[in-house]
Amino acid sequence: MTPVLEATALTKRYGRRTALHGVDLQVEPGRIVGLIGPNGAGKTTTMRILLDIIRPTSGTVRVLGHDPRVGGPALRRRIGYLPGELIMDARLCARGLLTHYAALNGDAHAAPRIAELADRLGLDLSRPVSSLSKGNKQKVGLVQAFAHRPDVLILDEPTSGLDPLVQQQFLGLVREATTHGQTVLLSSHVISEIDQAADDVVILRDGRIVSVSSVADLRAAAERDVRVTVDAAESAALTERLARIPSLGELRSVTAGDRVTISGRLADGLDDLLAALTHSHVRDLVIAEPDLERVVLGFYGDHADNDGADQ
Repeated sequence: MTPVLEATALTKRYGRRTALHGVDLQVEPGRIVGLIGPNGAGKTTTMRILLDIIRPTSGTVRVLGHDPRVGGPALRRRIGYLPGELIMDARLCARGLLTHYAALNGDAHAAPRIAELADRLGLDLSRPVSSLSKGNKQKVGLVQAFAHRPDVLILDEPTSGLDPLVQQQFLGLVREATTHGQTVLLSSHVISEIDQAADDVVILRDGRIVSVSSVADLRAAAERDVRVTVDAAESAALTERLARIPSLGELRSVTAGDRVTISGRLADGLDDLLAALTHSHVRDLVIAEPDLERVVLGFYGDHADNDGADQ
């Protein structure tokens, strides 16, 4: 199966600084791939090279089987792109601007689709772009990316500025796109969003890919926060049994009246945990969903708090 997006040994230098170090990336047809990493990791640079907005220092790129440097308008019309920084003609109303974009993308009959998307996202098409808030401008960007039903969608921080309800509508649009055979590459700082939307995750750090995994595999490797409350008289025996579970660490106890709450992090061994609890009168039990964010931040390392601009 030919990848929809493919980069091989991709390198990009800006003077003495190297933004990408030999990146290899493949996105298979019909997949939703989340591209994540701290600021400055190289996410936006990768996307811009795939779109031929900037040129790599070395390496090769293929989009839908073509070199984007020579694919021309025919290739661009098969791509829906939402940049991280939107620049739009503020003189037009949203409907006029989106109709213009659709015509450029070869779809002269996109008006019903534009109206449908605008309704789902809560966008007033009659308003001038100059009067729109950041969130509503983001909606315009989303509509123009999805309206012509492109074969591949490349979305850079697509939910920036959107309220939670609209974010859910966006996630629905992404899932629907793949049911129609479209492929999606999206970058995001919101790990929970990637968890909900993506099939696969590519983690970038310092211009290098440090992990490629399915979301399911990442979730399986994630720890769960566990919290169990028992009567104080039973707490010592339960703590001893819990301490024998190799994958349960960071045990802590908090006493409140005649009850004790024991908490820890469970990597795996859910059966062992349940077996340990069968000998206690459990007053309360919380086993959280796997913490995907904790796993991802582990790949970020010391750069998790880097506030530099993404390149």
